Amino acid sequence: MALEKPPAGGYGSPLRRVPTMPQTESRPVAAPMTRWPRTLLRWLLGGLSVLAQVLIAAWACLAIYYSNLPWGWARVGLAVAFLVFSAWTLGWSRSRPARWTFALLFLAVVAWFSSIAPSHDREWRREVAVMPRAIVDGDRVRLIGVRDFDYRSRDDFTERYEDRQVALSHLVGLDFFVSFWMPGPVGHTFVSFIFDNAPPVSISIETRPEVGESFDPLASLFKQFELIYVIGEERDVVGSRTNHRNEDVYLYRVQASPEAVRRLFLIYLQRINELADQAEFYHLLSNSCTINIVRYANAAGRVGRFELRHLLNGWIDGYLYATGRLDPNYPLEELRRRGHINAAALAAGDGPDFSKRIRADVPGMSPPEATPREQPSPPAPNSE
Repeated sequence: MALEKPPAGGYGSPLRRVPTMPQTESRPVAAPMTRWPRTLLRWLLGGLSVLAQVLIAAWACLAIYYSNLPWGWARVGLAVAFLVFSAWTLGWSRSRPARWTFALLFLAVVAWFSSIAPSHDREWRREVAVMPRAIVDGDRVRLIGVRDFDYRSRDDFTERYEDRQVALSHLVGLDFFVSFWMPGPVGHTFVSFIFDNAPPVSISIETRPEVGESFDPLASLFKQFELIYVIGEERDVVGSRTNHRNEDVYLYRVQASPEAVRRLFLIYLQRINELADQAEFYHLLSNSCTINIVRYANAAGRVGRFELRHLLNGWIDGYLYATGRLDPNYPLEELRRRGHINAAALAAGDGPDFSKRIRADVPGMSPPEATPREQPSPPAPNSE
């Protein structure tokens, strides 16, 4: 039997080729520590997208509910229908036609809401029925529609509006009030301009509610209240809060030069006249008491940034103290204790020395000498 011929080089030859496995390209395996930031980012972006959609739908529902439709049932029904459609579109359907329909409906709500205009022609509550005006003639300022009611209770009062004349050259100081209708970080702020030859002029930036309306923070974000700048005597603007509404009122003297206070006063007067010519809506976050006070202070020369306490204005006295605008010779708690004027206001009652008595124990100020209200005002300037 013939033997099989061995391969060249023999079975044990080093020239023999040994079969090898096919070579594949190796890829590095991503470590878990390099994947989780991208996963977290996707989750965050997805969560922000869902939150934005929920906020858009909620805003549209509230805009419909607080719209100018005269029928309450129609506003409620349309708001609920939009809410149900939004939940179906954004939560379950997710189809492209449904999302386009939602977008078009939302734009329609935006257009509708934008078309709602403020007005001076409504059935106003008596305490905000008159829009004030100011006439500036050189150094003389004539204030028209100064409120000076006689209060017997919160809602029982005798209406009286007067004209007053003051001189810019006798404007010497600015006082700041914080009034709380309930405990918490939010209150109402307003100012009084101090003259060395006349009673203070108090100006309060407020909502202008209609008959049957009362303030609602949420509603104020949706064009429910017009804006008014109440010019009044302190025994009215301050006394109505301390003596009849049972609000806690705090008074502080602002550290400012007479020149800065005069600039601020003129800015207020300009805004008062603009508002009398063209109605505006009150807005809790952009056109409210403290926000506008800060805005006008900026225009008058204030240097500073936005601060959370401009919105949470129940803490605004801490901001004023920290920025050097209150008397630094006393700790803030002492300024608050002595600036709480309710007891002094109740003792002063309806007297002509109301402004003097509420300042008797407040640090940083000498009480203004109040001119009796019965004294006739100087002749009005011939500038009408």
